Amino acid sequence: MFDKFHEECGVFAVYGNPEASNLTYLGLYALQHRGQESAGIASSDGREIYCHKEMGHVADIFTPERIGSLTGHMAIGHTRYSTAGDTVLRNAQPFHVTCNKGCLAVAHNGNITNAGELRRELESDGSIFMASSDTEVILHLVARSRERTLAGALREALLQLEGAFSLVLLAQDRVIVARDPHGFRPLALGQLETGGHLTYAFSSESCAFDLINATYMSEIEPGEMVIAGPEGLTRERWAPPQALAQCVFEHVYFSRPDSIVFGRSVQESRERMGRLLAIESRVDADLVVPVPDSGVPAALGFASESGIPYRHGLIRNHYVGRTFIEPSQAIRDFGVKLKLNPVRHLLEGKRVVLVDDSIVRGTTSRKIVRMVRGAGAREVHMRISCPPTIAPCFYGVDTPCESELIAANNSVDEIRRFVEADSLAYLSMESLKEAVKDTDRRFCYACYTGDYPTDIVRIEDLLASARTR
Repeated sequence: MFDKFHEECGVFAVYGNPEASNLTYLGLYALQHRGQESAGIASSDGREIYCHKEMGHVADIFTPERIGSLTGHMAIGHTRYSTAGDTVLRNAQPFHVTCNKGCLAVAHNGNITNAGELRRELESDGSIFMASSDTEVILHLVARSRERTLAGALREALLQLEGAFSLVLLAQDRVIVARDPHGFRPLALGQLETGGHLTYAFSSESCAFDLINATYMSEIEPGEMVIAGPEGLTRERWAPPQALAQCVFEHVYFSRPDSIVFGRSVQESRERMGRLLAIESRVDADLVVPVPDSGVPAALGFASESGIPYRHGLIRNHYVGRTFIEPSQAIRDFGVKLKLNPVRHLLEGKRVVLVDDSIVRGTTSRKIVRMVRGAGAREVHMRISCPPTIAPCFYGVDTPCESELIAANNSVDEIRRFVEADSLAYLSMESLKEAVKDTDRRFCYACYTGDYPTDIVRIEDLLASARTR
C-alpha cells in the first residue's frame, strides 16, 4: 500500500534444540517485516525431514498443531515477499527434495543474477524444475555435484553462482549456512544455552535472537560457510575474498531498528542519518513529524540536531488486513488514509517537517503531503534520509524499473513540485556513508549511483529473475 522498496525474504535456522521448529517459528515471526507473502519451516529429527509451507503470514500458518508435527532438534525457516504475478505456493520456501545427497531443504535471501543461464544449462541436461524461483537452482547444482560430502557439493554449487545470497540448508543431521563473497544480504550467528547444551541459531537479523533469548555472537562473514552438526560448529571460507557490497538499504529502511546488521546498530545508523540531514538541509519549522514507522529513527535524529520539537503528527493503523472493502463512493487517497491519519490539533497552523526514509515513485509522498495540508499545516517540508534512488536493485530487492523511479527522471525541484511540498531535500551520499561508518567501502550504493558491484551481462535475465523472486 505504501510506495516502498520490498525486501524479498528472511531466513532463520536452529541446530541442537528439541524445540527447534518452535524457535524457528518465533524467529520468522520476528522477521515477518522482510516478507509477508508466504512462509515455511523444515525440520529434521536426524532421520527424516518434515516440511510445511503456505501462503500468508507466519502466525496464521503455524498453529500449535502444525508446529508439533515438525519434529526434531534442527530446523530452517523462510518468510518471503514476491513480485506481482508470482505469488504462488510452488515458489514458497524452503524447497525440500530427496536426492543422491540425501534429504535436503534449502532457503535463501537474495537474488542469483545468473540463475537464468544456469537453469537453461541444467534443463538442457535433463533437469526438471517445479518452480520459477532461483533457489531451486541451488538444489539441482548440489544434486549434480560429484563431491562426496554435502559440504563439498554445496561449495561446488556456490562457486557457480553470481549475485546475492544468504543461504540456510538443512540435511538429516546438520544445518549449513553460507553467505555470498560480496556480503550483499545479512546473516548472523547467535547461541543460547538450555539444560547445559548449546543451541546455535542463524538469522537474517539479530532482532530474532532477542525473541528466543539467544545471544548475538557475530556475522557470518562474506564468503563463509558455517556447519552446525554432531561434531559441533565449524567455520570455513568457501570462496576467496572479494570486494564487499553490503546493501546499505538494510540500514536505511529494510531491517528493524532493534537489529544489529553488518555488525552495526540499525537504530544508531538511522538516527545519525537524521542528524546529518538536519545539518545539511536546515529549515525554519515548528514540528518534526515522521512518516511512520520507518521514518521514526531519522526524525528523532533530525529533531534532536535541529532543536525543532518532535511530534507524532501521523498515526498509523497497524491492523489493516491484506484485503479490505473500498467504499462504493470513492474517497480520495483511500489507500493511504486507511493506514495513516493526521493529528489535526498538532498540525493545524504549523510549519511541518515530514521525515521519511525514501521516495520511490513519489505517489505516496504526494498523498501524505496533501493529507498534512488538509489537516491545516501552513507549510510542509519533506526531508529524505537517503540520496535519490535512481536505479533498480538486482540483489534481492523488489524495485521498480528505472522508468518508474521518480528520481531517475526528475530533478529534486521537479520532485518537490510533484509531491507538492514547500521544500524537499535528500541526504547526501557523503553523509549516508558517514552515518553507516563506511570508512573502507563495504557497502553497495547501486540504487543511488547505478554503479553495480557485479558484472551485468544480460540485463533481460536480471529483470526476468527479479520478477520471479
